[in-house]
Amino acid sequence: MRDLSTLSFHPTSEKITNILRKKTQNNNPHFFRILVSYYLAKMAASMRITIATKDRGMIPVNLYALSLAGSGHGKNFSTNIMEEQLLGAFRDTFFNDTLPIIADQALAQRAIDRAVSEGITEEEAIELLYKEYDTAGELCFSFDSGTTAAIKQMRHKLLLSNIGAMNLEIDEIGSNLLGNTEALNAYLELFDVGKIKQKLTKNTKENTRAKEIDGRTPANLMAFGTPDKLQDGGKVEEEFYSFLETGYGRRFFYGLSGDAEKKQQLTPEEVYNILTDPTISDDMAQLTASFGRLARPGNHSKILEVSKKVSILVIEYRLLCEQKAAAMNEFQRIAKAEMAHRYFKALKLAGAYAFIDEANEITEDNYYHAICMTEASGEAFSRIMTRDRSYVKLAKYLGSTPKEVTHVELQQDLPFYKGSMTAKQELIQLATAWGYKNHIVVKKSYTNGIEFFKGETLSPTNLDALQLAYSKEISDGYKNVQVKWPDLHKLTQQPDKHWISHHTENGHRSEESVLPGCDMIILDIDNTASVQEAVLLLEDYQYLLYTTKSYTADNQRFRIVMPLNYRIELNAEDFKIFMKNIYEWLPFEVDTQTGQRSRKWLTHKGKYRYNEGELLDARLFIPKTVKGEERAEFVATHQTLTNMERWFLQSSTTGNRNNQLLRYAYVMVDLGYDADSIKQSVLALNDKLPDSLPIAELNKTIFVSVHKRVAENDKP
Repeated sequence: MRDLSTLSFHPTSEKITNILRKKTQNNNPHFFRILVSYYLAKMAASMRITIATKDRGMIPVNLYALSLAGSGHGKNFSTNIMEEQLLGAFRDTFFNDTLPIIADQALAQRAIDRAVSEGITEEEAIELLYKEYDTAGELCFSFDSGTTAAIKQMRHKLLLSNIGAMNLEIDEIGSNLLGNTEALNAYLELFDVGKIKQKLTKNTKENTRAKEIDGRTPANLMAFGTPDKLQDGGKVEEEFYSFLETGYGRRFFYGLSGDAEKKQQLTPEEVYNILTDPTISDDMAQLTASFGRLARPGNHSKILEVSKKVSILVIEYRLLCEQKAAAMNEFQRIAKAEMAHRYFKALKLAGAYAFIDEANEITEDNYYHAICMTEASGEAFSRIMTRDRSYVKLAKYLGSTPKEVTHVELQQDLPFYKGSMTAKQELIQLATAWGYKNHIVVKKSYTNGIEFFKGETLSPTNLDALQLAYSKEISDGYKNVQVKWPDLHKLTQQPDKHWISHHTENGHRSEESVLPGCDMIILDIDNTASVQEAVLLLEDYQYLLYTTKSYTADNQRFRIVMPLNYRIELNAEDFKIFMKNIYEWLPFEVDTQTGQRSRKWLTHKGKYRYNEGELLDARLFIPKTVKGEERAEFVATHQTLTNMERWFLQSSTTGNRNNQLLRYAYVMVDLGYDADSIKQSVLALNDKLPDSLPIAELNKTIFVSVHKRVAENDKP
């Protein structure tokens, strides 16, 4: 088997695709490839082309397709080109010449058989058959909806005439899916070989049950629509995935396109020249004439042979598909079925290609071209199956909407945002949780009892371009710069410079002049913790620590700069709350009067040290968020604890409790506490853990380490 990545699309199919792209000024080919594939199969099925396989018997050529695309793809325009122009000659020849001839031949033959079986004359039999044929109504080249009874009635007419196919073409599938449930259920049976089980109805004088005819009638299905309408997060989407699971998943060829890719910067004259390009007209004329020849009686019931070589190729592809399907997990039922049956869809499409090529057999090239189309369909299918869930769409909507919105606006703008208030609140919670992991922070606030929501899409911090401003003066002359994290000490170690963690609008340092946008926070410690204590407690985080001008061993004054994982853009009020939340979270006390955006810091050529670790998660401290509310609730619940106790309590979870308690004990050792005091403090904190450790385990591990550490510190 050839490398699948090197395969190409069928030449004639691709020629039509390029015509449609030029005519619609849309550069996205996949939508048109699916459309063209359907119409090629529609012609082959109408002429009752079958594939004679050596392992599966006779297989009719037919195709089911689902093509989803946003507005502006030129669907109606391209469909009209296919139906009215390219297939125009085929349709005229089919209905005016071939259908009457083949139908007359089929009815005449059935009259002979029926006359013998029912003991009537051939004239009587043919009269009854024509009456039965006419009673079934006009043969439709395509239809957009139907009942099961109507589908079976038209199928009966097709069986009588021995020509034609049933072509269901549903536009705006998202809006019309529920209304076509009955027809789609019937089409589930028709795909493989064109058979459907009859429904038993009561036979009366007024409603005579037609004599059942054993035969096959190929069926084609084309469903168009927009992704948002079909995947609406409600009943339509639920029904859609139910159809996929019950069998359409493996039957469909898939197309999924985003916004139309229109050619840009074309003048009206250039557009006119493209639309009237004589080479396009010539190609269309040749294709139209070629398709017209395909509808002649001589091509009816053509049987396409499959050689042993091609049969082995089909088996190779089948085994490859089955191998890939087997590697999927058990919960990917629809995807496993789609993958395992790709080889069969490809075989039917290869039959359509062979018919268009006017060949008598399916060649290797036909099947490889079909594989190429099938694999492209599989990529579209994967994107459909990994579509954004409703809560993801909600999170993205909030993250891209610049204003605050209420439940009313959400319901107006988002078709999936409906149901009870409980359902909506659950959707908000899911969106908030998803957004938290995907750079979107959802804020919630109340005004006059009305709930407002605002999303903010966060940008990851670029450690090579940290924003700050510095000056020789206290209030003016601030220069906006971007600094690489490893070079930040080059500023903090300069003598007598003033700097802030924001840019300014005009070089003046004030809350009014500060521009929103911050990559880091600065903590000011004035002898409320030692450098050693801070280093031990913050060992998991990335920071720059540098001493101030007034630092001494007995009066430890220093600053800690911690980069954030996301760039935050907060107004003056929210930034104060943001810093207040950080102060409450820290394990030691800091100067809490320094939480302004315009707060300036003095540089000093003292001692400094960097620590490599994780970036501080800004999302935990942004006000009006769920995570912020959870953190505030934790602080309120544990008001009696010290900062350090809260720090260890909230960071101690199953799996790291022993390590956190040991770190807590070591900090107390460094603070000069004796072993007994440390033991009592550790036991007290352990009791406050949701799932405390056994005292026996503490005695064997933590307290042994503490005694060793204390003894080492007591050595002269």
